[in-house]
This record gives sequence, structure tokens and C-alpha cells, in this order.
Amino acid sequence: MLLHPLALAGPVWDGFADRLAGSYEVITPDARGHGDSGWDGGPFDVAEMAADVLALLDGLDLARVHLVGMSMGGSVAMTFAAAYPDRVDRLVLADTTAWYGPQAPKTWSERADGVLATPRTNQVPFQVDRWFTEAFRATHPAEVRRVVGVFLDTASPAHAEACRALGRLDARAGLAAVTAPTLALAGEEDYATPPAMGEAAAAGVQDGRALTLPGLRHLSLVERPELAALVGAFLAGHDLPALPAGDCGCAQVTP
Repeated sequence: MLLHPLALAGPVWDGFADRLAGSYEVITPDARGHGDSGWDGGPFDVAEMAADVLALLDGLDLARVHLVGMSMGGSVAMTFAAAYPDRVDRLVLADTTAWYGPQAPKTWSERADGVLATPRTNQVPFQVDRWFTEAFRATHPAEVRRVVGVFLDTASPAHAEACRALGRLDARAGLAAVTAPTLALAGEEDYATPPAMGEAAAAGVQDGRALTLPGLRHLSLVERPELAALVGAFLAGHDLPALPAGDCGCAQVTP
């Protein structure tokens, strides 16, 4: 199961999911208020989003899954794995964090206010710069437009409420309850959730390791869907492949 970032939806995973589909049944749900998922318009937090994942698994009659989350999806994934450890086989956390720091409630509330006050098209430059490297934007404009389209289809009120939920997030205390082997990935140039945040999450779980991905920003697994080979090897319990520098140049930073 692949859990998507803030203000996006399941289809953002398409290229990455296609590469995993040869070995796994892949599920890419939409978070509440995002994509085709409903929402009652009321406040919610990350724990409730994790409970949504539980309800989906129960509805699909799935006892356990491998769980991959990116950005907001990673925060949901680690929260889920801490609350329901018997439902997760292996956990991959990409470009994410358990806690955004002491100023998070204020900064994320301000960001939520900005989301509501600013037309969505005017928010695109800020988002695209965080998501993708300049080189990728120059060489893959169609993929950038595709992801922007998913963003533009996201309702601003749901985007804003999810911002507030991330501002209230503090999953650090629960990390010790995560029993699933965990791989934390982070783009070297990710200034939204820098590698240190992924390293902290990996250090907090019972069996974690962290990798920094040189030359990538916040949507690392979207910019480099070939990283599905790395993730797939981890999910299968195999040694992680040494990817050539042109593909990723992945460097292990935490054993």
C-alpha cells in the first residue's frame, strides 16, 4: 500500500507503482478529502488518517501489508505502524518526518491560511520547486504537469486541514512500538523534510535504516520511479542493490 503526499492523491504514484506491480498487488488509496475520498469537512489529525488506513485494510480483508508512505503519507504510515504493528510487514518512509519541530503548529497553521487565501494555480511555483530538482523540471515537463494536475484537483479546504494536522503531528514517542523492518529514504536536496528527519525516524523504530538519495528533492520516488527496484528489494528482504550514480547514487548513512 502506497500512501501519497500532502495535497496530492493516489495517481501521483503511477510510474513508481507500475514498477512494483510485477511483484506485488499495489494499492494507492486517496487520503480523506484528497482525490476521490470523501470528507465531512471537519478537523482531522494524522492518527485519524491512520485509522482510515485500518478501515481500508479491514474492508479489503487484508491482514497485513507492506506500507510505503511519502511526505504526509510517510507520517501516516509511521503512525499506523506504531498503532497497529501486527498489520505491517515492512515499512518504507520517504521524505517524511515524525515531527516538524516546536514551531510546527504555528507555521503549518499559517500555511493552511495561505492555502485558503491563495488561488491554487498561484501556489504551483512554490510546490514544484519543493517537489522536483531544476534538472528534472527542465527534462520532464510532462511529468511535472501531470503531478501539478493532481495538485490542482485537490480541494483547498482539505489541503488546509491536512496542513493543520501535520502541524499537530508528534509521532516520536510511538516510534519504539514499530516492529516492522523500516527503511527511511530522503532526497539530499529535500528542504521540506531534510535527511536528518528520516534518520531520526529510522533511529526511533526497533529495526530501522536510513538512506540519503543524492540529487533529489521532496518527491524522490516520483522523480526517480526506478527507485522501485531499491524499495522492492527491501520489501522482499533482499540486499539492497547498488544503483549506478546515474540512477540515484544512493548512499547509506545509517546502518
